[in-house]
Amino acid sequence: MFGAGDAFLTPLVRLLRQFPVIPIFGRGQTLLQPAYVEDVGKAISLAFDAPTVEFYEFGGPHIYSYSELLQSIGDHIGVRRFLLPIPFTVWQTLALGMEMLPHPPLTRNQVELMMIDNILSAALPGFKDLEIAPQDIETGLAEIERGNKA
Repeated sequence: MFGAGDAFLTPLVRLLRQFPVIPIFGRGQTLLQPAYVEDVGKAISLAFDAPTVEFYEFGGPHIYSYSELLQSIGDHIGVRRFLLPIPFTVWQTLALGMEMLPHPPLTRNQVELMMIDNILSAALPGFKDLEIAPQDIETGLAEIERGNKA
């Protein structure tokens, strides 16, 4: 999920603004379908009012590979960065070392999550069934830019 002050999009924007080379998980091919937090909140509210209890899954309107997502964010904020593929085994080793820190910036669980696609299965109802048109990451990027100007 993404939104103002999130732990997903905001750190990626910060990294892209600060560093000319961005290390990426594997070859950056993991698929992601980020959803806007306000859309998810609205959907949860509507789901509680539904006459039957169902499981829902929510995803944004676009599917990105991790490298495509970083490039899209970079395009939006006006930076072009070199994306450096790092094998997952290296990330796992780094994360193991970082887990010894009081507030690890990366954990092995996070690395494992980046090894699998995180997109809708289409087997469950979602935004469309609740008549919500999900917003794209540009919404979150605009919020981040407004927050940086405040």
